[in-house]
Amino acid sequence: MTPVERLKDIMVRLRDPNGGCPWDVEQTFATIAPYTIEEAYEVADAIERGDMAELKGELGDLLFQVIFHARMAEEQGLFAFDDVAEAMSDKLIRRHPHVFGEEEAQISGPAQKLRWEDIKAAERAAKAQTGVLDDVPVGLPALHRAAKLTKRAARVGFDWPSTDEVFDKLDEEVAELRAEIAAGDLDKARDEMGDLLFVMANLARKLGVEPEDALRGANAKFVRRFAFIEAELAKDGRTPEQSDLAEMDRLWDAAKAHERSLSQRERA
Repeated sequence: MTPVERLKDIMVRLRDPNGGCPWDVEQTFATIAPYTIEEAYEVADAIERGDMAELKGELGDLLFQVIFHARMAEEQGLFAFDDVAEAMSDKLIRRHPHVFGEEEAQISGPAQKLRWEDIKAAERAAKAQTGVLDDVPVGLPALHRAAKLTKRAARVGFDWPSTDEVFDKLDEEVAELRAEIAAGDLDKARDEMGDLLFVMANLARKLGVEPEDALRGANAKFVRRFAFIEAELAKDGRTPEQSDLAEMDRLWDAAKAHERSLSQRERA
């Protein structure tokens, strides 16, 4: 029995109404979906931290999610794990004609990306998905989906010529957000905040930056620097609650200086 076959067999046992795990038996596609998303984030987190031992385990957790969904589908006579793997193989071959077909193999990376998008567009047309944005998944993280939506629209010419126009739009959205906050209309302020974030996602796309990755990095930076503040305060037996904003701002600047020093030392 291969490792994948063993995992599939374990899943069958877990889902068996007679002697299986009650929790696993009662799950559905909808109840498992949030765990699938969570496991994908944990994979990304392990990669971000450079923890390869952790990555191995997280990839296993993510694979188990695929096995789980495939088993539920098999029970309903829809498809099985092997069908999932077969469909993926077919898709990869279809989308890489420069590798598996007769197209020129040595085309550039950008040209390959454009060819990939053309093939995906043809697949959408074959599925009768006529709208340009039809198959951008609603369940994606909002910033990631915003970038995908603008990328798809840009493919048909709906895009700003350069980042200059995006920055102009950012200024406009910031002004509108300020106006709604000043007016005390929090519902409209919420809408304007969404518009501002959408433009930021568009700017990230224009710069070739994945907004989720950028924000994940900013989150990690914030956690790291705030931990520095806590550690410095702890030297005096104090906590952030026993400090004030001015002192914590100074410690924040010290944290940034410390990081620059470490970075310079690593490059030396």
